[in-house]
Amino acid sequence: MEIEFWWLLALPLFFALGWLAARIDIRQVVKESRSLPRSYLSGLNFLLNEQPDKAIDAFVEAVRIDPHTVELHFALGSLFRRRGETDRAIRIHQLLVDREDLSEEQRLQALGELGQDFLKAGLLDRAEAVFVRLRGTPANDVALRYLLEIYQQEKDWAKAIDVAQALPQHESHLWRTEVANFHCELAAAAMANSRPDEAGGHLERAFVVNPRSVRASLLLGDLHAANGDDEAALEAWKRVENQNPIYLSLVAERVMEAYGRRGLVEQGHQLLSAWLSSHASLDLLDELFHWEMEREGPKAAYELVREELRRNPTLLGLDKLLEAALLAAPVEQRGDIELVKQLIHGHTRRVARYRCDACGFKARQFHWRCPACGGWETYPPRRTEEFDLVP
Repeated sequence: MEIEFWWLLALPLFFALGWLAARIDIRQVVKESRSLPRSYLSGLNFLLNEQPDKAIDAFVEAVRIDPHTVELHFALGSLFRRRGETDRAIRIHQLLVDREDLSEEQRLQALGELGQDFLKAGLLDRAEAVFVRLRGTPANDVALRYLLEIYQQEKDWAKAIDVAQALPQHESHLWRTEVANFHCELAAAAMANSRPDEAGGHLERAFVVNPRSVRASLLLGDLHAANGDDEAALEAWKRVENQNPIYLSLVAERVMEAYGRRGLVEQGHQLLSAWLSSHASLDLLDELFHWEMEREGPKAAYELVREELRRNPTLLGLDKLLEAALLAAPVEQRGDIELVKQLIHGHTRRVARYRCDACGFKARQFHWRCPACGGWETYPPRRTEEFDLVP
């Protein structure tokens, strides 16, 4: 195959063009590196040598020398916020917001960072003002999420409902759970201030948002009981078994008191016994244990716990068994039982706590909203020991 003559002329030309392009790139890199402030390079060197404090000082100096390093401003501001130095973060991001040479995208980013600074510093009103300003912009979704966090911290549940319903995925299970709890918070406040009609309206809206809201059923039962309608209250509380039986322990005491007011104590005892048989729960066992102790005596309480221990062996159950045995035992045997009970009780303190399903936070008291991660209904009324028993 013959090679045309012009190809021979083109090959050296291609090599020359490639060499020239490489030289231009190298010169550009050298030029850009020389234009960087010396303190910027020093900061990188400190980072590589694991000297973060000196690196921060060097970057601050670089920003002072060359105020056009926008990305470095953002990086420093975020770093200061993570370190808890919110005053410095606010100053940096406020300077960016006030600059006139930023693009619209950069300005929105600076506003969002400034709002997070205010939020981290606990300046909720200023953070709210920033994120309200971002609504209707390309940063709208981010602004809504931070506004929702702010309104929950402020316990402004009406505004929280409006913001949650404006979120893109407000129809998801997560948001239905949250909005239902916001309505429950409003209902609980109305009940505390003797406004039953208002409370009932909020509970109705909670059921519309989330028909399986356990908390709404519990509050509705409380509302009926406060109005003297124990039959309606029991109907509301019994609904919890179909919604989520884990929460039955929260209504157990209420159910027993309502049956007691109606003169149907034995019927209430049978209901709780059936619940315990179908849905093992240490808190349910505790409620029945105290009922047996008060009405039937230590021997009946002992038999109840012994039977439950055969089905679900737990240290907390054993602690209850020893408590009943101690009261029922002859005087001469109580010393040994008391010794064993004290040893067991020392271990039960570690397993008698509630635990958040989302973050693992543990506490002795039940919360509808986890104090650590802020998740709603992620903190079930189930003791730590029970997580090993129930899949």
